[in-house]
Amino acid sequence: MSFLTRIFGGRREREAYRPLYDRVVNAGRDPAWYLEGQVPDTIDGRFDMIAALLALVLIRLEREEERTRAASVMLTELFIDDMEGTVRQIGIGDLMVGKHVGKMVGALGGRLSAFRSVGAGGDYREVVSRNIFHDAPPSDEAVRFVSERLARFRAALDAAPLNRLLEGELPRP
Repeated sequence: MSFLTRIFGGRREREAYRPLYDRVVNAGRDPAWYLEGQVPDTIDGRFDMIAALLALVLIRLEREEERTRAASVMLTELFIDDMEGTVRQIGIGDLMVGKHVGKMVGALGGRLSAFRSVGAGGDYREVVSRNIFHDAPPSDEAVRFVSERLARFRAALDAAPLNRLLEGELPRP
């Protein structure tokens, strides 16, 4: 059990946020990202989309600070558990799991910083190019599609009632 879990609650409390986390993952798997948005339909591409969407949800929760601190911790722990399971499932050995998951958590932190720097209503093209396409976008149209869709998602998150969001109601990206 992590230090943060001991402070903010255990598995049962964390599972209360599973519906929201699962909806973030499902939104990250939406075929439109990979077809129209041309995000690589690979493990890395799917990770990039899930991390981007989760970062935007966590940024929305930051607005409420004290009321949502535990929710942010629990969502992050669900992400860590999910990434650990994925890394193990693709055959990464026990000795390397921690290192891989640490990099994934660092990547989520990078997305948080990148999307915070843009702000609500900002232009996401540079952040998307760097964090989704890793500075090698397939086309300007793909960057535009993903950027505009993430910006709409952030606006919808900002307008979403907090209690409904915490219950797992996620606006469509």
